[in-house]
Amino acid sequence: MKPVIFGVSGHELTSDERAFFKAADPLGYILFRRNCGTVAQMKALTDSLRALSGRADLPILIDQEGGRVARMVPPEWPAFPAGAAFDALYDVAPISAIEAARANGQALAMMLAEVGVNVNCAPLLDVRQADVTPAIGDRAFGGDPMRVAALGQAMLEGMRRGGVVGVVKHVPGHGRALVDSHYDLPHVKVDAAALESDLEPFTRLADAPMGMTCHVVFEAWDPELPATLSSEVISEIIRGRIGFDGLLMTDDIDMKALSGTAGEKASRALAAGCDVVLDCWARMDEMVEIAGLIGDATPECVARLERAMATIAGTSETGDFDALIAKRDALLALV
Repeated sequence: MKPVIFGVSGHELTSDERAFFKAADPLGYILFRRNCGTVAQMKALTDSLRALSGRADLPILIDQEGGRVARMVPPEWPAFPAGAAFDALYDVAPISAIEAARANGQALAMMLAEVGVNVNCAPLLDVRQADVTPAIGDRAFGGDPMRVAALGQAMLEGMRRGGVVGVVKHVPGHGRALVDSHYDLPHVKVDAAALESDLEPFTRLADAPMGMTCHVVFEAWDPELPATLSSEVISEIIRGRIGFDGLLMTDDIDMKALSGTAGEKASRALAAGCDVVLDCWARMDEMVEIAGLIGDATPECVARLERAMATIAGTSETGDFDALIAKRDALLALV
């Protein structure tokens, strides 16, 4: 098994994808809007990926945060609110906000599980700062670390109840970035003491099953390399200071914050200590390059993957989708 998560080009696998994926045996796959047509089509696609891999617990990921980050969209699927809605409710009624986030996470997971998706790249644990890139903005649960952690924990628990593993992101924190890492490499220049508040939500949720790095340079820890490629940040901050021992994946290595070929970036991220590389765009030449340059998943990676997927094994507490949505909306209406 290769420690990489690949994208898929369309609504169904091409013959070239079938042959390549069968030979490469990636750890998992990630779906985007180009893969999301109807419930029946998505279920057929995820079934085909599992059949090809031979693994019933094959991780199939999606970015379905709610708000502007959503791959499954109306009219086929309902819209879900962004993190800022729960932040606003927390100002009025913290316990109600936590309950709303938990109900939202469970309903969201039920929608994903219906189409065979079992990992969601959420919740966002970035602590929002003033005057930073809108790349985070209303996606965040707010600017208070304890609030972000509480709402993130509720969403994680709700998704687990619905049969979906959550991925905390973007560790060790994207909230201070002044530019969007999709297009440029952010440098955070504050000292280590100031960064303690950014770490707090991740530290409180250090037992999360999966995490995603950020392509951000934290000059207090490593003045040259972004977290994704920095062995110092991964070993000393993410694994050490935060204490995270879950499956650690990169953010999409195609983002312009990173330089080099796809294979070079993948190799550097794994060498730095990431467990898994995320390569989203289903470009065959890049996927072939990555598969040819990286080795097999390490025993530590496999063990972390197994622990993460075991958190949803036999999940039966699915609940009532409409009732969960109604509960969430009634609580959000308190604002």
